[in-house]
Amino acid sequence: MKLVFLDRKTLATDINLRMPSFPHHWQSHEETAPHQVLERLQDADIAIVNKVRLGADLLSRLPRLKLVAIAATGSDNVDLEACRQAGITVCNIRDYSKNSVPEHALALIMALNRSLNAYHSSIAAGRWQQSGQFCYFDYPVRDLAGQTLGLIGYGTIARDLEQLATALGMKVIVGARKGQPAGEGRVPFEQLLSDADVISLHCPLTSETRHLIGEAELARMKKDALLINVGRGGLVDEAALLTALKEQQIGGAGFDVVSEEPPAPDNPLMQALQYPNFILTPHVAWASHTAMQRLADQLIDNIDAFVAGQPQHRLV
Repeated sequence: MKLVFLDRKTLATDINLRMPSFPHHWQSHEETAPHQVLERLQDADIAIVNKVRLGADLLSRLPRLKLVAIAATGSDNVDLEACRQAGITVCNIRDYSKNSVPEHALALIMALNRSLNAYHSSIAAGRWQQSGQFCYFDYPVRDLAGQTLGLIGYGTIARDLEQLATALGMKVIVGARKGQPAGEGRVPFEQLLSDADVISLHCPLTSETRHLIGEAELARMKKDALLINVGRGGLVDEAALLTALKEQQIGGAGFDVVSEEPPAPDNPLMQALQYPNFILTPHVAWASHTAMQRLADQLIDNIDAFVAGQPQHRLV
């Protein structure tokens, strides 16, 4: 059985990626360009991908392929319906970053509330010496205790963030789906936008959630509210966010994801880096060493389980 990992570089080099337990031929590529995918998977039984795209046309030309093992939770890079029609099993990774991502989201929330990025940059520019005082108050400093955290999406990561936020004295509300009535334990989507001091996004990226937050939604937020996105870049209209930051419509934003990664220099979020109340990190919320090793272990577990006839974590 032949296994091909198309983008091994998406895992750190110090992560131990053990080999599957069955007889096999393993082929690993650090990166794979779109025009190389077909050739590299031509005789593969199992494809391992993190971010490489596998579309319907490509999948139709791989009759030997039996399993797509996604080395991530998100699956928007794989045409699941095409896999279903071709009889290709698709498995993904579950709950591996339940500590790493919530902690990263909380770090963004805390850094923005305390204006850490802004103060750090101003000190480097000589502002402290210019002030002539033991401290200065150029940027707001706010306590988390007493603030309202609004969660959009309520899976494992959102629930773990809720626990962290509650321990710090924040009130947590969970939004209903946009355009849907609020069920038990939920508040209407529009009410969450207007009531929350911090809004954190934890949704998958689908046709329904793309640009979930746009110009109208940003306008509903409090003037000092923060928007946190450790989910998917396409959840937010990035041009609208840039305008909101420029015109000081919201208090700030912290993002770990961009609609196109790596982003082009003219991407709105790259332009937003000029503002002291915006923080961008390079999609590393998931990437603590512990979480990444857990991902690698589960990836091989998924493959072993499939070959043993007991597939787990199936999407298709």
